[in-house]
Amino acid sequence: MSTSKIVTVGVVALFGVIATLGFFKKNQKKADVVFDTKDNKIQEIVIDKKIEPAQEEKKVIKITALKNESKKPIKKADTKVALKEDENLPEANIIDRLFVTDSSKLPIVETVTYTSRVPWIQGRQAWIADYASHFSTTRHFIARSLNKKTDYFTQKVSQGDRFNVLREDKNIKFHLLIDINRSKLWFYSFDEDANERILLKTYKVGLGRKESKRESGSLTPKGKYTLGSKVAIYKPNTMGYFQDNKIEMIKIFGTRWIPFDKEVENCTEPAKGLGIHGAPFVESANSELVEDRSRVGKFGSDGCIRLFSEDIEEIFSIVISRPTTIELVDDFHDAKLPGVEKIIK
Repeated sequence: MSTSKIVTVGVVALFGVIATLGFFKKNQKKADVVFDTKDNKIQEIVIDKKIEPAQEEKKVIKITALKNESKKPIKKADTKVALKEDENLPEANIIDRLFVTDSSKLPIVETVTYTSRVPWIQGRQAWIADYASHFSTTRHFIARSLNKKTDYFTQKVSQGDRFNVLREDKNIKFHLLIDINRSKLWFYSFDEDANERILLKTYKVGLGRKESKRESGSLTPKGKYTLGSKVAIYKPNTMGYFQDNKIEMIKIFGTRWIPFDKEVENCTEPAKGLGIHGAPFVESANSELVEDRSRVGKFGSDGCIRLFSEDIEEIFSIVISRPTTIELVDDFHDAKLPGVEKIIK
């Protein structure tokens, strides 16, 4: 064989060997990938390959989170609006200015000086009851002004003593507004001639138990009623009948009772049997009668409106001598208040 042929055969053989090695190496690589699908390294590679879609998923989650975050401030804003509405509800506590005799007294009262001789009483001396009747002001109102404290019963008076009465030259009425949902009462005076109302004070109240079958949603009705004249003062050992049972009345009605009288507008229940009264009294461990103040601010009565003793006694001393309406609504903003609000500074 010539030299050229030997070279040619060697080259061909060399290329054959290289091709064969390449073929086996290629097949070995494929085998490694298939074999090592559960190898940690290969898993890492697989995970690495899935990182991209995983990153995309994370971006979606972030977007969703942003959307949720964008909703949260809206909810907070709504809450703030609701709170703001509550904050914007009128508040007052100027009721003491009905009773003071200095220049800070409210414009619906006047100060008189006691004298036993008055032109409207002939043949005898005038007493506190006579002043009360003449000025259509309760003796309790006069007593508080006279005593300069919340003492409604002491009515000792001497010549020259000064006290307040409701103004004789004004047509003064009163209006009680109850927000059922907030368990709150707004107490207004109303000068009918001037068409002006003054917010005197706000109070916490207890109301009737929730009752879905009632139009008002509770045993306390909605609507506008007048208050009646058959009022009562209850002290320990004052007995009476309640639901056909003889009972100590202070245990049911507290120290005062003011009944509803007539339905005026949009009333969901008749006036009969309804009223405003104090928190009931219960016997303590020492067998003493104490006020159950936990009953105020809750929905637990048979339909009447409950107040703390000091609050019902205060309202009682003012309203029972003048025409008074009570308006019960779901929300303060639903009320039809009389007249125009007069702001007192």
